[in-house]
Amino acid sequence: MRIDFNAYLGHFAFRRLRHNNASSLLDLMDRKQIDQAVVSSASAITYRNPQAGNEELAAEVEPHRDRLFPFAVINPFYAGWRDDLKTCHETMGMKGLRLYPGWHNYRLANPSCHDLIDAATEREMIISIPMRVEDARDRSWLVDVPDVALADVITLVKAFPKARFVLLNGLGYVNTPLGRKEGGLPANYLIEISRLDSVLGNEIGQLIANLGADRVVFGTGMPFNYPDPALLKLEVLDAGKDVKDKLAGKNAANWLRETRATINKQS
Repeated sequence: MRIDFNAYLGHFAFRRLRHNNASSLLDLMDRKQIDQAVVSSASAITYRNPQAGNEELAAEVEPHRDRLFPFAVINPFYAGWRDDLKTCHETMGMKGLRLYPGWHNYRLANPSCHDLIDAATEREMIISIPMRVEDARDRSWLVDVPDVALADVITLVKAFPKARFVLLNGLGYVNTPLGRKEGGLPANYLIEISRLDSVLGNEIGQLIANLGADRVVFGTGMPFNYPDPALLKLEVLDAGKDVKDKLAGKNAANWLRETRATINKQS
């Protein structure tokens, strides 16, 4: 079982994305033997109103809910975000959300962001935070969006021990408390592997040794990225089959299963 925790559908304002509709993404997943994927709207990153992207996403994945798990993009600075969160969770059945503080012009430390995290945590939704959308060398000259600072993430996960976070498309965790033994942080976050290495610096192996195999998940970033590099990282990782199985899908399935149980309980 392989579950990609870092995938997208929809359009992006500054470049063409291939495999960005459900049928095409599923075809790519079949070719690469990826069983399921957590997806959010690439369009919602740059839409003035992200909820329009969430609505498009929900319609696109509806026939494929057994394989594609939609996550909402919510901007806590946008008027009506509480209603959007309720609709995404209760009506669209979204299991979590993704935050884009740099793209939506706020900081993780902002009280409005904290209000959103409180509301999502009360609903037992997973909160995923991409450290970046694109490499700075690929960005349009029209935008200058810095990567999310790991120091801000450290403060956030410490402040919300009951929340569940997934950190996407990042690296350098082992140089911070996020990836160290006895880092002083609650075990309320998973780290996704798409930008990590498993050979030279072996950050994946270090994270497994420091945090445990239950705290790392597979992800590709497709269709912004092609999935092969992430698949190769799993293949060459110096770890046993049981550890690779946890990274490939079991850890993600456990977190998503808990969320599904919560949704079923509320419905």
